Amino acid sequence: MLTRESAVPSGLPKTTESLCPECLAIINATIREKDGKVVIEKTCADHGSFSDVVWSDAEMYLRVESWAKDGVGVRNPAITGAKKCPFDCGLCDLHLSHTGLANVDLTNRCNLKCPICFANANAAGYVFEPDYDTVLKMLRVVRDERPVPCPAVQFSGGEPTIYPRFLDAIAAARDMGFAQVQAATNGIKFAESVDFCQKASAAGLNTLYLQFDGMRREIYERARGRDLLDVKKKVIENFRQVTGPSSIVFVPTIVRGVNDDQVWPILHYALENMDVVRGVNYQPVAFTGRCTSEELEKGRYTLPDLAKDMERQSGGKIRTTDWYPVPTVSAISELWQALYGDNKVTLTTHVHCGIATYLFVKDPDNIIPVTRFVDVEPLFHEMYELAKRTEGRKVKFLGKMKAFSLLKKYLRKDEMPDGMSSVQFLKSLRGVLSEETKSELAKFSWQMMYVGAMHFMDSYNYDIERVKRCMIHYTTPDGRIIPFCAYNSGPVYRTAVEKEFSIPIEEWRKRHGAEYT
Repeated sequence: MLTRESAVPSGLPKTTESLCPECLAIINATIREKDGKVVIEKTCADHGSFSDVVWSDAEMYLRVESWAKDGVGVRNPAITGAKKCPFDCGLCDLHLSHTGLANVDLTNRCNLKCPICFANANAAGYVFEPDYDTVLKMLRVVRDERPVPCPAVQFSGGEPTIYPRFLDAIAAARDMGFAQVQAATNGIKFAESVDFCQKASAAGLNTLYLQFDGMRREIYERARGRDLLDVKKKVIENFRQVTGPSSIVFVPTIVRGVNDDQVWPILHYALENMDVVRGVNYQPVAFTGRCTSEELEKGRYTLPDLAKDMERQSGGKIRTTDWYPVPTVSAISELWQALYGDNKVTLTTHVHCGIATYLFVKDPDNIIPVTRFVDVEPLFHEMYELAKRTEGRKVKFLGKMKAFSLLKKYLRKDEMPDGMSSVQFLKSLRGVLSEETKSELAKFSWQMMYVGAMHFMDSYNYDIERVKRCMIHYTTPDGRIIPFCAYNSGPVYRTAVEKEFSIPIEEWRKRHGAEYT
């Protein structure tokens, strides 16, 4: 088994460790309910007290806790005998999850100058751009992870498409066996050329993580420094002409008072273009610079805020109760492993890191979350118990039969959407638990839209228990693997890594010219 019961206490209040936003020292913190919200409170002996909202709805916070599962870490950590998270990253033997998605920063150069960006050469004063051989080593590090080699990589930056060997990096990742090869991009180069889109797809690009902040031009002018709406639309148009499996996921950074009114319009536009757009992954903004308590209170936007805005803006098409935390689906991986023996990615992130749902889509105005016609909670709880009973048994046939009967048991046939029979749905869903599933699952997935949200931390809402369970990691030129929120917030990993493997920006310009710096 790749999971165990979570060591994080349930209920409120609870204690954890956090960071002082001023000096980044580890300090004790209390997470408790206040006025119906969940807040983190902490005091630094040198810099005073700090308070921040981590979830704006205490009831929702407590509801998702029943899905908490801890992983068992990795068998080959780079750092053993680690003393304190998050200061011994590598991964270390304190970490409780394996790498589900590896970020590889190809460059900190960019063809935009976004006000909300935390990684750009102009602000840093240096250029971080690993050479191609170093990129290959960074990829191998996460593929060598055990017991589960990292299955997914996302090339990021800066803007990864301006890396001189961007297409070669994609092809290398494909050849190393990554099942998912992604690029996080502003879309400018993909908008310029169908040929570039086609070459990326042919090289092995599975998913374009497209920065997409709304349907109003002024949003981009404020957040990205220029109107990019037509650029985003052109990317979609170009990918529509691409032959191959590549698809797009919208990635909106949600900022209160800037684009929080765009939660549903963004998703509706994705639904209108779901021949190429396969999902939306919202990211509430993190505060990477200093801000006052008043600025923090005014600007903080949490996962429950997103869920409530979605319900309100969609007219109830998606409700707050349709969202579940990421570890909910760990039961599927556990059951697969028990039935077939091979290790699969098991999503054991902290339950308060992210939420998601899946939509069955007939047309953009006719959608139904799968949670409406599948009784999710008892289904996945029983799957997990079945996995524990089946693990280690020599005869697996009864376990497979029982798994299918669970699907039938918790399907609400009278609430299924028009145009989908229970037989069709069960045949497709059974694909999750079958060794000969790809064609059936593919047919089913093309009627589905993934909707998720991940709230990355900053030094104000930092919870070290979340860091220990992170599954989105950076792989670095010095061979380390560092959790996302450790790399970008808290300890200065990003700055230290980039400075060690960079050259001054003026030196870069002398060698290469001033383009994109």
